[in-house]
Amino acid sequence: MSAHTDRHDRAVARYLEAWNAREPEALTKAVAAAFTPDGTYTDPLADVRGHEHIAAVISAAHEQFPGFAFRLTGAVDGHHDTARFSWELVSEADGAAPVAGFDVIALDGEGRIRTVLGFLDRVPAGA
Repeated sequence: MSAHTDRHDRAVARYLEAWNAREPEALTKAVAAAFTPDGTYTDPLADVRGHEHIAAVISAAHEQFPGFAFRLTGAVDGHHDTARFSWELVSEADGAAPVAGFDVIALDGEGRIRTVLGFLDRVPAGA
């Protein structure tokens, strides 16, 4: 069991690193490290495939919420090539977390993400 948990934890850590990358070069590298080349990301607001499109979704989130960072809430739960986890978007200024969600990821044999299915549990009014 522990080997699976470590693998899932590492994948989620790389995923959050990508979501927290703000500089274009760092974002490109982080997305490539976290996702397979044909990886997909789907949530209520986006349905994209490939590193370039995933990076664009992440950039748009930072434009909408400048000065915020994605943080894991609770533990990563994983089995086989699948993991699930909750996260929130936290203001670095005051700790407010207007956005929270729940993601399910599927990994390839090397631990990179093939698919993300994201759900938004909390969003600000009017967003």
